[in-house]
Amino acid sequence: MVSLLARLPFRRDDGSAARSAPPAVLAAGAAVAVTVAGLVGLALALVVVQTLDPDGGMSVGASASVGARLWLLAHGAELRLPSGPLVLAPLLLTLLVAAGLSWAGRVAVRALGDAAPARAVVRAVALVVAVHVALTALLALVLDDDVAGTGWLRTLLVLPVLTLLAVCWGAGRESGLTGAALDRLPVVLRPVLRGVLAGLLAAVALGLVVVAVALASDAGGYAALSGSLGGAGAGALGLLALGALYLPNAAVAVVGLAAGPGFYVGSGTLVSVHGVTLGAVPALPLLAALPDTQAVPLVAFVSQAIPALAGLVAGTTLGRWFDDRHGGSVSAGLAGLLAGSLLGVGAGVLAWFAGGSLGDGALAVVGAPPVATGLAVAAQAGIAAAVAGAVTRWRSPA
Repeated sequence: MVSLLARLPFRRDDGSAARSAPPAVLAAGAAVAVTVAGLVGLALALVVVQTLDPDGGMSVGASASVGARLWLLAHGAELRLPSGPLVLAPLLLTLLVAAGLSWAGRVAVRALGDAAPARAVVRAVALVVAVHVALTALLALVLDDDVAGTGWLRTLLVLPVLTLLAVCWGAGRESGLTGAALDRLPVVLRPVLRGVLAGLLAAVALGLVVVAVALASDAGGYAALSGSLGGAGAGALGLLALGALYLPNAAVAVVGLAAGPGFYVGSGTLVSVHGVTLGAVPALPLLAALPDTQAVPLVAFVSQAIPALAGLVAGTTLGRWFDDRHGGSVSAGLAGLLAGSLLGVGAGVLAWFAGGSLGDGALAVVGAPPVATGLAVAAQAGIAAAVAGAVTRWRSPA
């Protein structure tokens, strides 16, 4: 709606075209629209789920409060609960937030008109970021109470960075500045970045496959755990939605498992290809994918191929984009080694953001260790990407 208004001129009574709304108003409106749409959507989803509860479920106000706290978690915020800090961003919701902020950045640039100068684009980006950060910080302040307080240090560090990256991506694509910046990079880096992106997507997709196989192999455990939590249809639907929001987190944890370091669900539970240690875990049906015994499951052994497969995808992708400007097969192999290393960096960043804590004590650590995961993925994916890049460039006709 904001983008549509940006294109339509207003008319006076005499029929002449008047100026459209100021670009600053449209940029701020787009930022506000993202926050309002997100909060209203989460609140409505929770209210609909609560209507299935035969006991009445939560009130509308309580549903809105829970939805708002999910919104904060998606921005990487920290909530202070009586049981300890809660830091675990639902990555699926985070991706939706990033998509909305990218849209807001595009609307802000579109409102400036064609051939907008770089300074105007920067000001528009700054306005969208400032409005969104201010609204989210205000929401965190309103929700800061004795039941669930706000950990301000992490919130104020992660929130602006996430917002800035998402808005810049949308604004850069709309204005063409992203393409111009990429053109200034060394020519060999462009296929490398394409390969890194393809490799990361492949790793996460394969991680989702492993999670699906693990859940399917223990479907009875999932149903039993879901049923034991009660809530009838509301409980089952709510837990299913919560599990869906955290599916990307589970996929990133599988990448840590595949790379070697494994992943934690509290200090008492470690799942790796070297062994399984089981302890008390939260009663969430998604965790039915965890092994039931101390034996390492077969799917965990098979998952060890994920870093190498992701490296092959990265190397093959960059090799296909290589031509005479970039060099021959040797250059492609070296570029593949670089792509694999950057793939490890990306995996480490994902592991950091996908993990966190569910309180103090036994649940203070959740997810794959970021540094160890990144190093392990880089070592394995780098070799595979180097081989795939060299072979693909060698077989390329150009």
